[in-house]
Amino acid sequence: QVQLVESGGGLVQPGGSLRLSCAASGRMIFRKDMGWYRQAPGKQRELVATLTSGGSTNYADSVKGRFTISGDNSKNTVFLQMNSLKPEDTAVYYCNMRDSYTSLSYRGQGTQVTVTS
Repeated sequence: QVQLVESGGGLVQPGGSLRLSCAASGRMIFRKDMGWYRQAPGKQRELVATLTSGGSTNYADSVKGRFTISGDNSKNTVFLQMNSLKPEDTAVYYCNMRDSYTSLSYRGQGTQVTVTS
C-alpha cells in the first residue's frame, strides 16, 4: 500500500512562488512516473507537469517556463516549483505516482494553492 501526502500549498500574491512537495509512504516504488495535476472550482482536473521514470518532463502550456517538476527516486518524493504565479493558477494540486512495474497509480489528497492580491 502506498499513501501520498502533498504539502507546501498556501496563499500567495500574484508573481510569488511556492514549492509543493509530495512524499510517498508505505512500500518503495523503485521505478515510477510522477506528475502533478490541479483542479480549480467548477473546472475539470488538468495535467500540470509530468516526470517519467526515464527523466523526461512535460508541462501544460499554461505553466511552461514558470513551473518545474523534479523528483527524488531514492526518497519517493516529487516536487513542483511554481514561480510567477497567477490568479488562474489557483486550484487544488494533486500529485500522482504510477508504478512502472505494476501500472498501479496513486494520488494524494491535494493541497490548496490560492493566488490573490
